[in-house]
Amino acid sequence: MAQARSKTIALPAIVDLDALDPIRDELIDAVDSGPVKVNGGKVERVATNALFMLLSAAETARRNNFSFAVTNASEPFRAAVARLGLGEPFAAITEG
Repeated sequence: MAQARSKTIALPAIVDLDALDPIRDELIDAVDSGPVKVNGGKVERVATNALFMLLSAAETARRNNFSFAVTNASEPFRAAVARLGLGEPFAAITEG
């Protein structure tokens, strides 16, 4: 059996609708291959759709028996999560 490869995906400063397609493509590949870490340290603004996409990717990783974590979430990232009432689902996947 091939060993699962871990992947780290760095989110850009602006995670809006224009940024979603490339991030989605990276996430699709990553959650099928092994553990995933998403670095949110540079995020200045994040769209609601992006947050739901991350939760969906986390669930897909879980179903594939891989870990999934959002690391180094910036203050604007954390504020968006709180503002949308997504604190509980993100608490399960956020590190640091």
